[in-house]
Amino acid sequence: MSLFSTWRSLRKRGVMGINRRNSDYVLRYNPRHLFPLVDDKITTKMRAIEAGIHVPPLIGIIDSEKQIGQFDQLVANHRDFVIKPAQGAGGDGITVIADRFEGYYRTTSGRLMSSEEIEFQLSGILSGIYSLGGHRDRALIEYRVKPDPVFSAISYEGVPDIRIIVLQGYPVLAMLRLPTRQSNGKANLHQGAIGVGVDLATGITLDGTWHNKKIQKHPDTVNPVRGVQLPYWDGFISLATRCYELTGLGYLGVDMVLDKDMGPLMLELNARPGLNIQIANDVGLAARCKVVEKEIERLNKAGVTTASPEQRLAFCQREFATLTESFSQNTAESAS
Repeated sequence: MSLFSTWRSLRKRGVMGINRRNSDYVLRYNPRHLFPLVDDKITTKMRAIEAGIHVPPLIGIIDSEKQIGQFDQLVANHRDFVIKPAQGAGGDGITVIADRFEGYYRTTSGRLMSSEEIEFQLSGILSGIYSLGGHRDRALIEYRVKPDPVFSAISYEGVPDIRIIVLQGYPVLAMLRLPTRQSNGKANLHQGAIGVGVDLATGITLDGTWHNKKIQKHPDTVNPVRGVQLPYWDGFISLATRCYELTGLGYLGVDMVLDKDMGPLMLELNARPGLNIQIANDVGLAARCKVVEKEIERLNKAGVTTASPEQRLAFCQREFATLTESFSQNTAESAS
């Protein structure tokens, strides 16, 4: 099959490429002046707190070299925490401290870091080496999420997270990202984590993708990733739907985690979410977006300018019930 034929076949299935994502969705639905609301994690966190959306509690913010020297005092009452660049991307620059030992900070990988090494890390964050565009940045220190035990059989260390892509307030695709040994316990696909599709209607996991290849088992635990019921699914998908009102951005990736004590928490928002989620779900993102756009057009013709979050959620769970569709298709094929 020629490259052109392959492109036509993918487009026919509604698979979204990066150029189409940028031109038809990011540029169309995301006003440039709203990008700072999601590109800066501190800004996002503060707006979420104001809106009553649960996030990992903030311990403190380091925004000057002078404050770096006060770091030990800032975390004196916390044995574990996370250090993040406010404008970082792709998981770079994040340090997760799990415990203390003899005056050192122990990371989740077991590495011991001195106060001087932590201060050097903070100085690098402030200088902008991890930030978008290399601009001067701030460091936030926040609560370390403790993953729910439901993930213990299908994840390697770290904290799994859930991404839901939302178009105009309508959730269209969901994915569970699972850390691996290769990703050093980080839920980042580019670093070797696994992406697992999730049925929007039920919150039950589907097959996975690893390095853009379909898989059915976690490479480290060797346990199936399919068929896991994610707890509090209604809470997750409802939270993602509400993030449209939070930012005003029409095309959005909402990243969330499940803490064993605090339940669903929003981690961050992304105005340019990646496209691997299509492989994990074996569904074209553009195809689902088109269904939502037609629904919005129908409502507008009927004089309805804005559907409520509950109405948007109900529509998507009805239209995009992957497991129900698969069951119906298999049943029809068996009958024939």
